[in-house]
Amino acid sequence: MKRDLSLLQVLVRGRNHVRTSPAPRLTPSGRGRIDCCDGQFSNAHGWPKPAELCSLSPRERAGVKGRVARELHRRGPFPGVCLASILGIAFLLPGLDVNAQVPYTRILNAEREPASWLTYSGSYRSHRFSTLDQINAANVASLKPVWVYQLKRPGVFESSPIVADGVMYLVEPPSTVTALDVHSGRRLWTWTPSMPKDVKALGFPATNRGVAILDEMIFVGTLDAHLVALDAKTGVVRWDVKVAENKTGHSITCAPLALDGKIIIGISGGEAGIRGFLDAYEPSTGKRLWRFWTVPAKGEPGNETWGRNSWKTGGGATWVPGSYDPKLNLLYWGIGNPAPDWNGDVRPGDNLYTCALVALDASTGKLKWYFQFTPHDTHDWDANQIPVLVDAEMGGRTRQLVATANRNAFYYLLDRETGEFLLGVPFAKQTWAQGLDARGRPIVLPNTEPTERGTLVWPSLQGAANWYSPSYSPMSGLFYVAAREMGSYYFKSEVEYKPGAYFMGGGEQELGGDKASGAVRALDLMTGKRVWEFPLHSPPWAGLLATAGGVVFGGSNEGNFFALDARTGKPLWQFQTGGSVHANPNTFLVDGKQRVAIAAGNALFVFGL
Repeated sequence: MKRDLSLLQVLVRGRNHVRTSPAPRLTPSGRGRIDCCDGQFSNAHGWPKPAELCSLSPRERAGVKGRVARELHRRGPFPGVCLASILGIAFLLPGLDVNAQVPYTRILNAEREPASWLTYSGSYRSHRFSTLDQINAANVASLKPVWVYQLKRPGVFESSPIVADGVMYLVEPPSTVTALDVHSGRRLWTWTPSMPKDVKALGFPATNRGVAILDEMIFVGTLDAHLVALDAKTGVVRWDVKVAENKTGHSITCAPLALDGKIIIGISGGEAGIRGFLDAYEPSTGKRLWRFWTVPAKGEPGNETWGRNSWKTGGGATWVPGSYDPKLNLLYWGIGNPAPDWNGDVRPGDNLYTCALVALDASTGKLKWYFQFTPHDTHDWDANQIPVLVDAEMGGRTRQLVATANRNAFYYLLDRETGEFLLGVPFAKQTWAQGLDARGRPIVLPNTEPTERGTLVWPSLQGAANWYSPSYSPMSGLFYVAAREMGSYYFKSEVEYKPGAYFMGGGEQELGGDKASGAVRALDLMTGKRVWEFPLHSPPWAGLLATAGGVVFGGSNEGNFFALDARTGKPLWQFQTGGSVHANPNTFLVDGKQRVAIAAGNALFVFGL
């Protein structure tokens, strides 16, 4: 059992900890920069100014560390210097526990700890549901901003923050990690990686969707395809591993998923013709434990679905986090589109395991089962949507289910132990399939493939749903999804693979304006039937959050962050953020008071009553 430490002990241990932390590839200064915390600074005792500290070299900082320790002994309490820059620990603000840790057991039981938000989707089951009910349908109309954090520089802000022990961790685009005090939004530390000026982001914005936390470390993937472990208190790099080569189009925009003794990370780059994979790394060292290739090589099961050796450039990126069933020890992850996107002639076959949900043994990365939603996809309908794990009554017995609203416009229920297809119904307009057969395979309609002249098909390239999160409320029994109603003209063209370049084989032209719209839809979990919908002016890019207060939170391209009645869809409240909402909301407690957070435009908003 850990005992409380005096400030001087914390300083000494923090200094030693930085020196001895496992960083086989880096010095403690890391592959990047740590910035000072914000706030007022008292210089009454002659301490170095924050700006001076930020400009010091690692050797000079080491000297400052020694002087600080001596001065603390002589002068007493430290008067507010930015310890994140000097000593590698965050300034000890009220409510922050220097011994705070987030072991696997806390994440495993995250649903019992609604005061925090410990993993990307709130829990391993990915319900994005909170049992907090202080903010409810009766009082949500009184919600107001508590604080706002402005990004240091503009970008596509899609981060879903982690909240643990009084600190919020988020990623500013493209790969900057920032720790904030949840009481005020005050910045504690910021780590910015050093990346090449010509870093590639092919087929997606230069963004990042979040971090993972495990024990005393924060884990983040970078745009140049590194996985980095940071000290949660300081932002100091513990280790940094190169996951893949960015020059060939590999990148990371996915939030990692922390399991027991493993950090799972996906890869982006399907539009560059990479061969996709999913990796597991050892949290303490950065050693890779296993890799699952989403496109099978010669001699592996599934390779026969790739004609003409097309598997070598087959795509299948893994750019959205998955879900995890600890009892089955199965990891569920959606796989992206095949490459090239629109010219399927060069890759005959079903193209496994693209556009599929895979269930992997979390210990080994071995495939347990798969379900392919869109075989031989030619419309770029990735299966990179969050799989939602639910136990429910079906056929007179409790079934272990996985529910997902796919980009191809169908809502699916599968048995999550076996992958058995149980249900598939449209949740948005689609014109490409007559329906699904008894095994869940789509019955494709003629004249829906891309052509040189263009073929009009619903849904559009961006799908009826996309990467943003759905939500499931066990109280209402409803599955909530932000649906996109948009069609596209799909074009096919010849294409030649070149490493590090687009490999798409065509293009598309979306129907915009009044021909496109969106909606928040509530589906009956077991039937997929629409219970209610809340119309949106344009196809959304924001995820949803349901709470025990009977409220569903969502956002719009027009900048509105809103609350709906979870059972009826009735609008209860809205706030104009001034920027498009391209992120997922979450909720947590601050000093016993419920807060709701959302990224919008170039700012993070936190609301309370």
